[in-house]
Amino acid sequence: MPDVGLLTPGADLGPGSPVAVTDDVAVLRALLAAEAAWVRAQARCGVVPAAVASVVDRAVVTLAADDGAALALATEVARDATGGGNPVIPLVARLRAAVESGCGPAVDAGSSVADVVGAVHAGLTSQDVLDTALVLVLRDAGRAADAGLGRAVDAAAGLARRYRDLPALGRTLTQPAVPTTLGARCAGWLQAVAEARARLADATHALPLAFGGAAGTLAGTDALTPSDGPLRLVDAWAAELGLPVTPGPWHVTRFPVVRAAAALAEVCAALGTVAADVLVGARAEVGELREPAAPGRGASSAMAHKRNPVLSVLVRRSALAAPALASQVLASAGQAVDERPDGAWHAEWPALQQLARHAVASAHAAAELLDGLEVDTAAVARHLREQLGVDADVDTGAAATVVDRVLDRYAPVDGSAGSAPRGTAGR
Repeated sequence: MPDVGLLTPGADLGPGSPVAVTDDVAVLRALLAAEAAWVRAQARCGVVPAAVASVVDRAVVTLAADDGAALALATEVARDATGGGNPVIPLVARLRAAVESGCGPAVDAGSSVADVVGAVHAGLTSQDVLDTALVLVLRDAGRAADAGLGRAVDAAAGLARRYRDLPALGRTLTQPAVPTTLGARCAGWLQAVAEARARLADATHALPLAFGGAAGTLAGTDALTPSDGPLRLVDAWAAELGLPVTPGPWHVTRFPVVRAAAALAEVCAALGTVAADVLVGARAEVGELREPAAPGRGASSAMAHKRNPVLSVLVRRSALAAPALASQVLASAGQAVDERPDGAWHAEWPALQQLARHAVASAHAAAELLDGLEVDTAAVARHLREQLGVDADVDTGAAATVVDRVLDRYAPVDGSAGSAPRGTAGR
């Protein structure tokens, strides 16, 4: 049965949502996109006529014409993937059948049916296609997360400015410490989220095309372009997909996905700190913070009086889940062997998919949380007075200076940082 995010609350099905950019339909479409781009690359290099690439493009559109068709195809492919150990093999069979049934225009232009069908997946291996598809999914997830992170950065900066000079009780090891300001705490959130955003942008923009053929030697690909070398065809494939190309294959040197996994996990960790602080501040006995209200949000199935801090709970959920998922990717990378992994590669797939989903979900939830976070300034002052015996006129050290430095780096008034598609934090 398909995974629609039933057990990942907050991963809704809307456009750009965590499920929509990471689910099995997204993976299926990325696989088809990789295969179609490979044939277009062959057309670019003169290996096949342009009419062949057009036929393949139309077949891809037909196979995944809408979400219903794509989901049905993904379900069939998943069922049949057991035989070959990966979904590419049954998907290629279906793509070739669709190409054959629709190859009339290319045949009319002078190509044989065998040549048209044979262009699909020619010279590739399953890992080339699946790794490239996962790169496309991770790239889309990075973009979706960045949108939420950008909002979170802006909101955290606004909170830091607004409460720059508001004295607040500092807490260390869960106990009352010296005074700080609420703005300094928010500036800490800003710095962590901005840094995580920058790392994610760097990692996802650098995700490269996967290539190598059966054993990393481009066997089969070289036969397609004997005059000018197989890497010209690889470069054309990368251009079609808008991906960089590494000097050599990374079938068993998994640095691209390891770095992406680390960046996705860092996003979850940075946002988890925000959520943890809000959850403490939202406790009834503390009462300094409140999540933004929304119809139906925070309801309890058993206690009608409750207003649960659901956004923070969901962000914390992802912060708790991410480390194990990232660890799975790293453990698998360390077990890759020979010229193609024997199971380690397979173990990365679900971990990467879930990690990407958690990063997007937590970014979206944190953006909404920080956008509407409510502060009870009277409660902030009361705790400072009760715990330390001081009022609002209190020495907060260099808290205001710290806030200003953080804002200058990550969210200057002119907007030159914090809103860019690619982060520049810490540089």
